Amino acid sequence: MGRDMESRDMETMELKTSDFYFELPPNLIAQDPLPDRSASRLLVLNKDTGETEHHVFREIVDYLSPGDCLVLNNTKVIPARLMGQKESTGATIEVLLLKRLEQDVWETLVKPGKKAKPGTVICFGDGILKGEVLDVLEEGKRRIRFSYEGIFEEVLDRLGEMPLPPYITHKLEDKNRYQTVYAKYEGSAAAPTAGLHFTEELLERIREKGVEIAYVTLHVGLGTFRPVKAERITQHHMHSEYYEISGEAAEKINRAKREKKRVICVGTTSCRTVESAADEEGRVAAGCGNTEIFIYPGYRFKVLDELITNFHLPESTLVMLVSALAGRENVLAAYREAVSLGYRFFSFGDAMLIC
Repeated sequence: MGRDMESRDMETMELKTSDFYFELPPNLIAQDPLPDRSASRLLVLNKDTGETEHHVFREIVDYLSPGDCLVLNNTKVIPARLMGQKESTGATIEVLLLKRLEQDVWETLVKPGKKAKPGTVICFGDGILKGEVLDVLEEGKRRIRFSYEGIFEEVLDRLGEMPLPPYITHKLEDKNRYQTVYAKYEGSAAAPTAGLHFTEELLERIREKGVEIAYVTLHVGLGTFRPVKAERITQHHMHSEYYEISGEAAEKINRAKREKKRVICVGTTSCRTVESAADEEGRVAAGCGNTEIFIYPGYRFKVLDELITNFHLPESTLVMLVSALAGRENVLAAYREAVSLGYRFFSFGDAMLIC
């Protein structure tokens, strides 16, 4: 056993980012959400055999059993993209809110960064909102203090835009389509997109089948989606993200484990949340914190049994996570099959169940 583990560890150390590359035709990147959330296609991948099946997402109910625990991330995306002008010159500056550091101080991404030196004041909406650049952080991010009258969230809702990923070029007509139907707690710079396939009706059918639903919160930052620039995956560093797990959610998850039922996470964010909060025996603790967990092949899952997820970018940490669960070769083979069958990829795309 010891030699087997040592061999696996060595294999993990040798894995390169390029080992997670696959060819994706640009026309398969979904630009718009489907009219019916639950009408997406569903590729079911057996993580042990690599065998696949093809369904419609609403048929996910058939793969759930009474007593299973379905874990959903109820974070809410804020309209985090702000277009403003430099107060001194009128130059256009784009600000993307990443993380609230204090009441009115945010960690942000700014474009173009060269126009946002410390002391720069940026005006939004004819001065309804102003931001002063306090300092430059690692990787070119900026710390900005905002000033305004009233309630920040209301000002942001009026001036901000949904921070759609750069590969989505179409305008989103209904910003609620970049939210899950169960989104509750504001704080994300990106949606937990695996959850976009669920409707209220589908969730009710799942409850009626006797499946427990546990809501956790992880505020999604852009670090999850950033390309891995390191040659070897072990050299990549994940960005910190804030999570919370209630006592009720922890108990539902732990009960499923005690009763030998399955814990099925919806999305990589839910997966990373429960794995971050679990001890070595797989017991999930209620509470809050920040996680930098990076899951890649060689990782031993403590809580998660199965995963509902979307199709991810080549060479991304998300492809590495699903490969840790189902095996790199199985995942890449399933992705090649999905490409050949015209599945829709990324945020507004189709789904996969790894079981």
